[in-house]
Amino acid sequence: MALSESRPESEEIIAAARALRRGTTELYRRLRAERMSHGLSPSKLSILGRLALSGPLTITALAAKERVQPQSLTRTLADLEESKLIVRRQDQADRRQSLTKITALGEDLLRNDARRQATWLALAMSSILTPVERELLRLAAQLMRQLADADVPWVVNPAEAGGEVTATQD
Repeated sequence: MALSESRPESEEIIAAARALRRGTTELYRRLRAERMSHGLSPSKLSILGRLALSGPLTITALAAKERVQPQSLTRTLADLEESKLIVRRQDQADRRQSLTKITALGEDLLRNDARRQATWLALAMSSILTPVERELLRLAAQLMRQLADADVPWVVNPAEAGGEVTATQD
């Protein structure tokens, strides 16, 4: 099934998607600027956040959740381990695997970084948004999480889709 059967609706969805992407990109950049000066890359912070939420994970499971190849985590995990932000221990259930776990130091760094960004965002929201707009953002945040977790296969085939990106239904 295509994103939409009619072109005008499809154009509306594409325009909304572009506006959402631009808005999230600009907000991400601003939040990144408000980040503490710890020197960690966004990918390292993402890994710390994933471990804080999920608990200890194998490299394979962590890579799947981060949507990257396990090999691409090797250097990043080594850096985080060297900084004492994570530890890797042998999995007692499967001794061929190791589990990666965030340390108390990693949790503190993540918590302080998130607190700083949330404080700036709360100040900005209370300064320029009405209560109704703040509620709309809260609802939008839930929808954005749903979109981030969506497993929607897509194809780009100009011959079949008239040059458009379309979703497929399995």
